[in-house]
Amino acid sequence: MRLSLPTLTHFSPLLRHVVSGRWTTTHYTRNSRKNDPRWEGVNMKRASEEYDVVVVGGGPAGLSAAIKLKQLAANSQKEVKICVVEKALELGGHILSGAVIETRAMDELFPDWKSLSSPVYQKVTEESIAVLTETARFPVPVVPGLPLDNRGNYIVRLGKLVSWLGEKAEELGVEIWPGISAQEVVYNEDGSVKGIATADVGIAKDGSPKKSFERGMELHAKSTILAEGCRGHITKQVIKKFGLRDNAHHQSYGIGFKELWEVDPSKHRPGYIEHTVGWTMVNHWSL
Repeated sequence: MRLSLPTLTHFSPLLRHVVSGRWTTTHYTRNSRKNDPRWEGVNMKRASEEYDVVVVGGGPAGLSAAIKLKQLAANSQKEVKICVVEKALELGGHILSGAVIETRAMDELFPDWKSLSSPVYQKVTEESIAVLTETARFPVPVVPGLPLDNRGNYIVRLGKLVSWLGEKAEELGVEIWPGISAQEVVYNEDGSVKGIATADVGIAKDGSPKKSFERGMELHAKSTILAEGCRGHITKQVIKKFGLRDNAHHQSYGIGFKELWEVDPSKHRPGYIEHTVGWTMVNHWSL
């Protein structure tokens, strides 16, 4: 369906801002406060904290990196100060996903993970592939060695796994900052990455400072690890700053659809995986 301009502008206030030439965002990284009289006289100094390593993103990758660094430091009898910032209010809060995982990384981080009350316990016991039509299901054999061969892997809830990894990281001395969003990259005078700055608080919807306004903190580090997921907010800033994709092909993405089903207990098969293609997606790509 094609919408006329009057329909579009009626549909969304943000689109009206585009038509009128106004900013569609009040965020200071996109719309500078320097020329905004509402910010005159506001204290913009940030407090700072020094770390050896700052990890942006408290997911499986970020927490695993923090854990491994702590273990390597302990083996070398060195002290390493590590901080993980995570925008979710609690670790695992933004990873509402079931998944099938290999456990090689678990074996490396915690060789005795099976005895550590980890949430990794449901082994894949059976697997099938099928092509669906509107009225039929055609089975396809699972070929050993191909990506869909999950023998020996485990079915997990990633949110539970991340929460468990966070507990193990804290036991090793990693500082976890949940509910903290990294907003921008901070640079040294020579242009190298100095760390990150957390989000300001106390800002009205129109971008003006409230009486409760407080500047975010700067977390400085010798090394900053970006583990915020595919093309994250901070990662895009670094990509643009250093031209990291200037000679790269366009990135491709996979789209996943997740559904929550209530299954009759008599039909539940723990450890069973079924992969399907075809219906209902066939012939539904055109608008």
